[in-house]
Amino acid sequence: MKKKFHVTVVDAKEFFEYTPGVLRCFVKPAHFDSLSFTLQPVLERSIGVKYIWGEVKTLDGPGRVAHVKPMFSDSIDQIGFDYCIICSGCNFGPFANWGESLWFPTIHEEAHKVSMWKHIDERFIEGRRRHILEEYHKLNDLNSKSAEILVVGAGFIGVEWVTELNHYFPKLQCTIIDFLPTCLGPLPPSAAEYCSEYMHSVGIKEYYNQKYNKDDPAFWSGIGFKEKLPDYQIYVCIGVKASNYFMPKETLSDKGPGGGGWIHFNWQLQVTNKPAPGTDIGDTWADGRVFAVGDCNYGCIGNPPNKEGKGGFQLQPIPKISYPGEEQALHACKNVKKMAFSPGKALMKTWWPWGAGMFATSLGPHDACFVMAANHRKGSGYMVNWWIPAALQKEIIETTKINECADGLIGKLIWYFVHHTPVHLWGEGHRVLFPCCYSKD
Repeated sequence: MKKKFHVTVVDAKEFFEYTPGVLRCFVKPAHFDSLSFTLQPVLERSIGVKYIWGEVKTLDGPGRVAHVKPMFSDSIDQIGFDYCIICSGCNFGPFANWGESLWFPTIHEEAHKVSMWKHIDERFIEGRRRHILEEYHKLNDLNSKSAEILVVGAGFIGVEWVTELNHYFPKLQCTIIDFLPTCLGPLPPSAAEYCSEYMHSVGIKEYYNQKYNKDDPAFWSGIGFKEKLPDYQIYVCIGVKASNYFMPKETLSDKGPGGGGWIHFNWQLQVTNKPAPGTDIGDTWADGRVFAVGDCNYGCIGNPPNKEGKGGFQLQPIPKISYPGEEQALHACKNVKKMAFSPGKALMKTWWPWGAGMFATSLGPHDACFVMAANHRKGSGYMVNWWIPAALQKEIIETTKINECADGLIGKLIWYFVHHTPVHLWGEGHRVLFPCCYSKD
């Protein structure tokens, strides 16, 4: 984008963090150095765009102004724009008011005032490092006492977390639960069986078809505990929560994970107002000049089928993982260029990206499983790699992706090909590229 536009990046924290790998940092703090870097040198010196370390308080799309509070300032700056792409992600603590969790730093000013860790300012890279070290020492102390740990949620985050705990702190007595009948519920049975067998082999206790209710004594006895665990021995790894506090209410959903608050969008990834009753897509907001990509948006177009089975999603819900966000960012950038330099030309439609069906789940540092070709249907996909080769594959993905984000040559060469694959073998890209080959059904 920088070749044809004056690009400004606004971020409330001073550093980049590779979220898919952050779990290991809490059990091996030195790993954080390989997952992070400060943004200013990379964005301004290497890539050549403008970087503002500050928080967007409100986004005035129709007025094309972002109201930003820079770090170390008590006043609000107004940053004008012609086009805006929102890539603000989401939070991972569904039970916290601001979605606060270990897995993403607390960076919003108002969230910090009521944070569980308000003594640490995670807008600074050193603050984030201090938080990681603090949690590590807590876990080390629990390990010395052979304490019991409960992980709530056996999706890929919960499975990764409990296996990391088990490997690096072998004295911990780890238990994982889920309300579904197996771990990795939406993924293929082969992956669920592989991960369950690994957890059983290392002594992790598994309980499924269990609804989390920490205030019910029957819940605790049902999963093998004599009494309720204190909160600091419980890790909730379920769900996500929106963090689009800067957006006007008319653009945010009333439904969705974590109680709603996700940005509505259309097929071109432009932000829209809430759809009117009986419609799937709302009116375009801010003349279509504002786009929402990745975890911050609603993740789907339309609504689930009603009780009679009528209706349904136009665009099926997309997992909130890193690949779809990058794919959507590419689509949004192409549409911005078309709007700016080819007015009147039809904008490209997005789709359910093929990479949204790829899941690499770590089982400690020396084991993993890799699933491809999953889609919105439960149990879809294939486990195509496992054991040490899958663990090495995930290390390669992590290393090259961070290198690309830091403007490294090798990472850019590898991931450019990934996001410019001419033919998609699964997902919905092929239906957009070759519509003549498919019926409307």
